[in-house]
Amino acid sequence: MSPHSNNFWRALLRAAANPQLLRASLKVALVVGCVLNAINQGAAILQASGISWPHVLLNFVVPFCVAAYSAARNQIRKT
Repeated sequence: MSPHSNNFWRALLRAAANPQLLRASLKVALVVGCVLNAINQGAAILQASGISWPHVLLNFVVPFCVAAYSAARNQIRKT
């Protein structure tokens, strides 16, 4: 199935809505997000000053999206 087709995106969204996939993606996002925040804002977090809250959020959202997309695409390929 080509990533350029509407059927691909529908199948991807159906696969991504799987509760097990969402839980696994959330676990990945929590671990990776914590590591990214420690790397990117460690000093600001320890000093409790100058924390960029949008960046904190993005450090969790991006790994979640990557993990969910990757797992859903892998699931589509198996079927």
